[in-house]
Amino acid sequence: MAIKDALLPELEQEAAATRRMLERLPEDKLDWKPAEKSMTLSRLATHLAELPTWGHQALITEELDINPPGGEPYVGEQLKSVSEILEMFEANVEKFRDALASTDDEAIMQPWTLKAAGQDIFTLPRVGVIRGMVMNHQIHHRGQLSVYLRLLDVPLPGTYGPSADDTMGMR
Repeated sequence: MAIKDALLPELEQEAAATRRMLERLPEDKLDWKPAEKSMTLSRLATHLAELPTWGHQALITEELDINPPGGEPYVGEQLKSVSEILEMFEANVEKFRDALASTDDEAIMQPWTLKAAGQDIFTLPRVGVIRGMVMNHQIHHRGQLSVYLRLLDVPLPGTYGPSADDTMGMR
């Protein structure tokens, strides 16, 4: 089995779970945050929508410098509406899915480097970047989003089975 054939169903499952969570965002609470040091709900949700681009970038480039010498540093967006967040998420998942589907095992095992100010932060095989920087990172922040939503008393969708609010299952 090709590596991509193992990753694509997982991408679909995780994207569906993230989509269900993003669909529950309360439009009137996007500027809310649970603590002063926390991201706003909008920034956290936008970050989830941005994450699939990291998978796409890992598959089409050899490195990314998030603060390139002489260039502008990476700054995440903060979208202002649930519809914008969902649109970004869908577009980014599609680009990531398409790049992954067209990648062979040799390419997915090639090294990819994340840099800051010209200095290496890490180098991993692309498959490691997809698992760690994209999929696991998405799961982590989706869990964080579930706490935000619970604190706002928003009923949570099921993720890997029913939630306390969604006793009928995933939808």
